[in-house]
Amino acid sequence: MDTMMSLRVFCLVAELKSFTAAAGRLNLSPAMVSKHVMHLETRLGSRLLNRTSRSVTLTEAGALYFNQTRQMLEGLDELEASIGNVTVAPRGTLKFSAPVWAASSGFVNILAEYNQRYPDVSLDMDLSGRIVNLVEEGFDLALRAMSSERLDPGLVARPLAKIEFRLMASPDYLRRAGRPQSIAELNGHALLRYNGINVSESLLLGRQNDRHKVTFRNVLLSANETLLHLAALRGMGLVFLPEWLVEEDLKAGRLEVVLAGALGISNTLHAVYPSRKYLSAKVRTFIDFLVLRSPEVF
Repeated sequence: MDTMMSLRVFCLVAELKSFTAAAGRLNLSPAMVSKHVMHLETRLGSRLLNRTSRSVTLTEAGALYFNQTRQMLEGLDELEASIGNVTVAPRGTLKFSAPVWAASSGFVNILAEYNQRYPDVSLDMDLSGRIVNLVEEGFDLALRAMSSERLDPGLVARPLAKIEFRLMASPDYLRRAGRPQSIAELNGHALLRYNGINVSESLLLGRQNDRHKVTFRNVLLSANETLLHLAALRGMGLVFLPEWLVEEDLKAGRLEVVLAGALGISNTLHAVYPSRKYLSAKVRTFIDFLVLRSPEVF
C-alpha cells in the first residue's frame, strides 16, 4: 500500500473527523480509507485514531503524528509547486493563537475577508492568552505583541503593526483617586496589570528622554485583557489598553485616557511561526494578508 497516500488519507480524516467525509473528498470508499489508516497504525505499532459510531478523535500518539505529518506534507507540496512553477491553493485548518484583545470587530473583519478569499481554509483560533508551544501543540503560528523578548530557537517573528497601549480609567475612579496632571502624580495609583508581559509595579514611563519611574499598586493581575477592560469600567483602577479596543467606551465617556500626550507603552504585533524553508500556502497567505491589513486595524 502507498504509504504517502496513507499519510494524506490519515491527515484528511483527522482534519474532517470523519472517515466518510474523507472518503467523499478523496473519491475513495470508506473501507479503503480505513485500510489506509490501519496500514499506518500497523506500520507504527500504535493506534492513531479513536473510532466510535458517532465520532473520530486523535489519540495522544495520533495527535503528535498528525501535527508532524501535516507539516511534512505541506512542505512537500510547496517544494513540488516551486519546482513545477505552480501555485498551491491554501486549504486545510490553520491553527493559531492570538492575544485576547484580538477578539474585536476589526480583527474579525480581517478574518472574514481572508475567509472570502480563501474559503478552503478553516480557522482554528486560540484566545486563551497563554504563550503556546507552537511545535509541540501543533500550532501553525501565533500573533504576539512583543517589544524585545527573545524568541525560542527555531522560531521566526515577522512584524505586522505597531500597537500603542494608552493609560486609561473610568471617570468614577478618577473622581475618587484624583486625575493625575503629571507622570509623578501616578505614584500610588491602583493598576490593573496585564501579566502576559514583564510589567512590574514600577514602570519607566514617558517619552524618549523624559522618562520617570512610577510605582503603582497592583490591584488585579491577569493575562486576559477583557477582564482588565471590564474591571476598569467598574472603576477598579488604571489600565493600559489599545485605544482601538475601547473606542466606543472612550466616545461614550465610560473611560478616559490619562496623560494622553505624555506616556504610553508601545509594542509591535508579530506573526511568530516555526522556521521552515517552505511555508504552507495557508500560513504564507494568512501572514501576507495580515501584513497588508493589520496597520488599518491596530
